[in-house]
Amino acid sequence: MAGQGTPATALLVKRGIAHRTHPYRVSPDAPNYGALVAVALGVAPERVFKSLVTAVDGALTVAVVPVTGELDLKALAAAVGGKRAALADRAVAERATGYVRGGISPLGQRRRLPTVLDESALDLPTIYVSAGRRGLQLELAAADLVALTDARTAPLQTH
Repeated sequence: MAGQGTPATALLVKRGIAHRTHPYRVSPDAPNYGALVAVALGVAPERVFKSLVTAVDGALTVAVVPVTGELDLKALAAAVGGKRAALADRAVAERATGYVRGGISPLGQRRRLPTVLDESALDLPTIYVSAGRRGLQLELAAADLVALTDARTAPLQTH
């Protein structure tokens, strides 16, 4: 897998965490990007998670939610003891994480941000998250993601 290294994959290798990388091809400008990634990988869309950088009461926080739903900002704020949450500005998110939109991984970020994982991940054998660049996903156990990011789990998606 030469040429597929990212800070996220390097962290997993360094810590000896079982994972697999999965390359895919989907235009980053495609509508319903996450669902198309699931199709390209041939996996159920509820196993593919997106990492959204948010601001909860002004503090950057990463929400990791299935691509099948939308982030419930009120639920996110409540999960971290805040009052108000909003999506962070794209440039702020990219600068804080060191990754570009469409390739933001919850792992190996430039600045480790508080992370909240949607609790649905805990019911799955493995989940898929960005490996830190467009066109590459990581497959790993949700428990490993929680351990590496010190994530909280909570119901985060709107129904």
